[in-house]
Amino acid sequence: MRRPRDPESSSTTRAKNPVRPLTNRGARLARVERLVEEQSRVLSRAQLRDLGWRGHHIEHEIDVGRWQAPAPGVVVLHTGEPTAEQALWIGVLHAGDGAVLSHLTAARRSGLRWPDDGVINVLTSRREPITPLRGYRFRQTRRPYNTWLRPSSGPPRLPIEFASLLAAERDPNIRRALGLLCACVQQQLTTADRFARAIPLIRKLRNGKTFKVVLEDIAGGAQSFAEIEVGRLCEAHGLVPPTRQVVRLDRHGRRRYLDCVWVLPDGRVIALEVDGSFHAEVVAWWNDMKRERAVVIQGDAVLRCSSIELRLEPEDVMADLRRIGVPTTRRTAQAS
Repeated sequence: MRRPRDPESSSTTRAKNPVRPLTNRGARLARVERLVEEQSRVLSRAQLRDLGWRGHHIEHEIDVGRWQAPAPGVVVLHTGEPTAEQALWIGVLHAGDGAVLSHLTAARRSGLRWPDDGVINVLTSRREPITPLRGYRFRQTRRPYNTWLRPSSGPPRLPIEFASLLAAERDPNIRRALGLLCACVQQQLTTADRFARAIPLIRKLRNGKTFKVVLEDIAGGAQSFAEIEVGRLCEAHGLVPPTRQVVRLDRHGRRRYLDCVWVLPDGRVIALEVDGSFHAEVVAWWNDMKRERAVVIQGDAVLRCSSIELRLEPEDVMADLRRIGVPTTRRTAQAS
């Protein structure tokens, strides 16, 4: 006699009902095998329940010393010290659905060599407060960060452009913040163009305008900026504007190009070299140093500044030019 069909075996019924709990431990483990591998043996209690584990099954594994519970809703399927990878998973699973690694944590995960404070940064959408965990910093936002995500292996994380921009936004030291963005480009983890596309997507990004113009320098626009900006700043501070892109011959007769030059009344020559792009190209940096040595040997004085310093602290550069002897304009002399 044909046995009646089990209604639970129906594909339609299975779709409507949750996975039935299993009493056999081996079968329960088999159900979570894929997640165990993908998530470095770190699972949320919700994931386990969805795959047929009852609450008392989970507690039994913890009580007998097979598993550990580093956070209220998270278990690690062993009892040893969690690895660095597992610590990342603990953070995103504890924070809940949609949580991602962010800020310096995500940037370093993408390969950035940059010091941090050892705290794991996790970003979630703004909702109920998250229970604090030692060693973690949970940030909540209304920004649509889920639209910024790209496929990646391991714990979900922000792409390096967004992660480093958020980290730079939080840094009270603007020089260090800009250095972080430059390091991402120098280490060939992203490009200035990708940063430029990311900036408008981050609503109310603190220092976003400054980040944008500095990234334009990194992309290669610093030379034209320097030639125009130094002259404008000199006029604003009552100094004689320089002669731009002057050609000088070194002791071997080779032509050396200087960004900005002043010939003083006593015959001395002052040159201001503006470094752009944070010397992203090492060979160009070497050539700059060689050029500077050759010019100094000829008896000229060479000052250096970065294009970023011209943007952020122009008063300091102008004060140094005044100290070394760059003359003031007639209007300034008459006013004094």
